[in-house]
Amino acid sequence: MAPPLLLLLLASGAAACPLPCVCQNLSESLSTLCAHRGLLFVPPNVDRRTVELRLADNFIQALGPPDFRNMTGLVDLTLSRNAITRIGARAFGDLESLRSLHLDGNRLVELGTGSLRGPVNLQHLILSGNQLGRISPGAFDDFLDSLEDLDLSYNNLRQVPWAGIGAMPALHTLNLDHNLIDALPPGAFAQLSQLSRLDLTSNRLATLAPDPLFSRGRDAEASPAPLVLSFSGNPLHCNCELLWLRRLARPDDLETCASPPGLAGRYFWAVPEGEFSCEPPLIARHTQRLWVLEGQRATLRCRALGDPAPTMHWVGPDDRLVGNSSRARAFPNGTLEIGVTGSGDAGGYTCIATNPAGEATARVELRVLALPHSGNGSADGGRPGPSDIAASARTAAEGEGTLEAEPAVQVTEVTATSGLVSWGPGRPADPVWMFQIQYNSSEDETLIYRIVPASSHHFLLKHLVPGADYDLCLLALSPAAGPSDLTATRLLGCAHFSTLPAAPLCHALQAHVLGGTLTVAVGGVLVAALLVFTVALLVRGRGAGNGRLPLKLSHVQSQTNGGPSPTPKAHPPRSPPPRPQRSCSLDLGDAGGCYGYARRLGGAWARRSHSVHGGLLGAGCRGVGGSTEQLEESVV
Repeated sequence: MAPPLLLLLLASGAAACPLPCVCQNLSESLSTLCAHRGLLFVPPNVDRRTVELRLADNFIQALGPPDFRNMTGLVDLTLSRNAITRIGARAFGDLESLRSLHLDGNRLVELGTGSLRGPVNLQHLILSGNQLGRISPGAFDDFLDSLEDLDLSYNNLRQVPWAGIGAMPALHTLNLDHNLIDALPPGAFAQLSQLSRLDLTSNRLATLAPDPLFSRGRDAEASPAPLVLSFSGNPLHCNCELLWLRRLARPDDLETCASPPGLAGRYFWAVPEGEFSCEPPLIARHTQRLWVLEGQRATLRCRALGDPAPTMHWVGPDDRLVGNSSRARAFPNGTLEIGVTGSGDAGGYTCIATNPAGEATARVELRVLALPHSGNGSADGGRPGPSDIAASARTAAEGEGTLEAEPAVQVTEVTATSGLVSWGPGRPADPVWMFQIQYNSSEDETLIYRIVPASSHHFLLKHLVPGADYDLCLLALSPAAGPSDLTATRLLGCAHFSTLPAAPLCHALQAHVLGGTLTVAVGGVLVAALLVFTVALLVRGRGAGNGRLPLKLSHVQSQTNGGPSPTPKAHPPRSPPPRPQRSCSLDLGDAGGCYGYARRLGGAWARRSHSVHGGLLGAGCRGVGGSTEQLEESVV
């Protein structure tokens, strides 16, 4: 019976351990070691009783619920240095006993709400060396009470789930170094009484908000454990906002200041406290007075300087803080925008700029010009409700399409760039503040507004685009019932028209262009004729010579073959050949002789010029061998 039992045990052991892995059963705990095995996925035949599973240094790309199903006894799971890019929802759902999870050195980009659900007793979570750019706010909810170590270093995080991290009472170590974090919310670590190490090295923090956590260790009775804080490698702005941190006196750290320019590069702990200063706000420019037509948009501007950058607020004429609403919006840069102004918006507004060094104020006066009302304008119950006059004409047409017997809007006398808009008086019972024309063209979708007084029923549109189609709508603006009500609008009608095409070019311009072309052509012919004449002169002047000089021989001797050399015969002296005379073929005004080639060529140009204008020179050259047809010179 012993051999069959042994074979059965060996067979069961072989089935429990995956082929590429090594399994160890020590102290009644099974360890499955599958590191450096070239695995592309989690082996499906891992023993579900495994306590320690090491899958580091493989090529696993994704994790899902079937990979660790029914492994309720797993305590330590290592998945470091793989190629994991995705973790499915509840991939660790059955790992209720898991204490340590290593996911460092992978390619995770995002952690969803359900990515880490399941391990309710997790104590160590290592996520360093990934590409995390976003972590959902509820990603750590299942182990907030048990987590002791959280490593998020070497990622691309700009924000982390601060609410979840601040609710981890057992957290001892928090590593956030080498990320892109540029701000810490105030009180983010106030509840972390057990935190002993916080690493914020190499982020983008310019300042740190005061937090009781950073002063731990100065009071031995109130501090359960000293805090090791590292925040070097950040572009610290050393002003009065960091004075509280400077007073902690931590000379062992090597943090440096990045700004202001006077403190840049100096060690943070070596800068005297008196140099951590701020500049109070100074309002550089602001709107002083603004007049707007009732119903139009009003924009109040206020710009302030200071160190740190001031926070901007607005106080209205009723001495109340102006906040964002359906009618007004305050921007962080100090701009206040009122969408539709009414008579109740007029008055004095105060711009307030504040920072830790003080505050500055400026007053802006807003005046709303009232429009003439038609009738007494009582607020009847049948008056249309408020709407936004900045809405497009088509939207207004769809919203008001059920009105009865509205007067038609017509566009007549349309030209290429203008058109006359006409409309009827409307219903007498409805008070009208003013009319508003809204139109746009097929060439440009931008909506254009025109305000017309209530007493007018015609408006001439100018500067239109030739050959374009236009959609136009007319709205009537009614007065508001109270100061806080919006201006009411109703649609009177819409029209569609097309402008005429652009006129052809002026005939005078065509004649001018034709005349210029003819002038250029005639000038070109004359220039070409002059060039041909010049070339002919050059060719004839170079090609006519009187011959070559005769060869002159002197001291000619003959060689004999050993005999006496003959006596040379005396030759009679030869007279030198007559020197060739220069010939002149042009009469240049001098009867006594001829001139150089250059001068005669200039004379030829002068004669050619006279001949072009009708004046020919009739005199011939009286020089040697002269002829009026000869333009050459013989030189030997």
